[in-house]
This record gives sequence, C-alpha cells and structure tokens, in this order.
Amino acid sequence: MIFHEIYGNYYRTVAEILDAALKEEISDKTIWKIVKEKAFAESSLTIPKELSEKGKWPLLNEERRAVVHRKTSMPLTIVEKRWLKALLMDPRIALFQPNQTGLEDVEPLFRPEDIVLFDQFADGDPYGDETYIKIFRQILSAVKKKNSIRVLYPLKNGTEKWIKCNPVRLEYSLRDDKFRLISVYKGRINTISVSKILQCETIGSFREAKIKEEVHDKRTVELLVKDERQALERVMMQFSIYQKATERIEENSYRITLTYEAEDEIDLMIQILSFGTSLKVAGPEAFVEQIKNRLEMQKRCGH
Repeated sequence: MIFHEIYGNYYRTVAEILDAALKEEISDKTIWKIVKEKAFAESSLTIPKELSEKGKWPLLNEERRAVVHRKTSMPLTIVEKRWLKALLMDPRIALFQPNQTGLEDVEPLFRPEDIVLFDQFADGDPYGDETYIKIFRQILSAVKKKNSIRVLYPLKNGTEKWIKCNPVRLEYSLRDDKFRLISVYKGRINTISVSKILQCETIGSFREAKIKEEVHDKRTVELLVKDERQALERVMMQFSIYQKATERIEENSYRITLTYEAEDEIDLMIQILSFGTSLKVAGPEAFVEQIKNRLEMQKRCGH
C-alpha cells in the first residue's frame, strides 16, 4: 500500500520526537518545535499531551524519555520504490536531475504512456529538446546560487531582445504544461516562458533580501464550495500548491481561504472558473468584480 496513515505527518512527527528522547529527557519546548516544523498547527494541542504516560500514546515515560530503545526506521517498500521509479520517468522531473541511486533495477509501477491527461493544453514545453534542457538547468542553477542572468527571447515583431534579470523561481503551470521564469527586471516582476528563451548566460550575483521584498505580494481569496460530485476533493487537489484554510459551514458546504501571490491571480481566476457553479467566490470584492467581468466577456464571445 502506497498511501497509508503510517507515512503521514503525525507518525513522522511522533517518530522524530521519540528519536530525540532516546538518550535524554526531552523538553516541552523541543516537542513543540518538532511539532511546529513537521505537523499541522493544531497538532501542538494534541501530540504533546497524548505522548505522556496518561495519554492515548504513552510513548514517553515519567522521565520524559522514549519507552522504545531503537531509532525509528521507515524503509521503502518495493511498491514505494516502483512508485518513485515511475515518477522519475516523468520528463519534467528529469529536468531537475534527481538522484536515482537504489532504483536501477526497480520496475516502474507505470510508464508515462499509461497516463491520460485532461483539462490541459496539448502544446506543452519540449521537455526532450536538448537546448530547452540546457537553458532550464542554467536558470535553475542561477535560482539556487542567487546569480543574475541574461536571456535572449523573441519579440512579437520578429526581432530578438537580450535582458538582464534576477531569477527568483521557476513555476510550473499544470493547465498549460509549461514552466515559467519569475524574475525581477528593472525593479519590476517579469514572467517569461522558458520555452521562449533562446539563450541564457550567467553574469553575477544579486541581493536576495531586496528581491523578496519586490516579488512576494501575498493576497487572499475566499471561496465557497458546495460538495456535490466530489467537488471538495477536486478543489483541494486543484489548489494543492496554495496555502489554504478550510472551514465547514453547513452539511455539504465549505469555506476555503486561499493565499496566493499577485502574479498568479489571472491563472487562479481561470482555474476557479473551470469549476462552474460548484465553486463561488465570496471575496474580496475586487476579485469578485474581476470574475464577473471575465464571465461577461465569455458570454459576449459565446454570442
């Protein structure tokens, strides 16, 4: 079994606490720190209490030491290895050159040709193209090392242009099946499709602190979900990359507050509209107005 609760956050969090309490007494401060880093916010109210002698999981004795005597271990099963091998066959993952040590003789659980995608454009990036791979890895290296780059890309009038920018991150659009470079160019946020870049050169380092101030404009949107035909599950999967808080307000109705970055707003709107009447935008008002304008535009185009 691949997806089982023993591989979830709670088990891993408790395992780390027990490992820390093997040789010496563990303090509440250390437990709370581990819980904060490994689990969910509400877990800080339950895990420390339940690990005590009188709790549901009495794995710490009165001396605040682990009752187990060996370090916890969760070795990969054959099925997990086959699952990982299948994921690593994805050409998008291959761009990041992941370490495949230990999987050389493992048969993948499935192959790329076994997967049928829907709700995705067919003109994705050329992941097998050598030039694309080289440029992608140059950008990725620059992001990791905080290096400025020069990129050459075509303009709409048929000419080409070099620009110097500070790369912040690479983003992947599931809907478009494309990677985008998010960078700062002349003090402003700039987005370029990686597949459009013709050449890339590294030219030096930049100040990370200043970039963070310029790029990460956080915003929130409040959504109301009517859980019909597994709408809640589909919404949670679609928006899995976003920070969110979910609240049940009625029998089959939920309120979800999503946190996103300003440059993702248009793509987020398109994703929200794809759910139709099962997903409603409750606020803020400016976001609601933009959704209404897009619906009106779609209506006019349809007629």
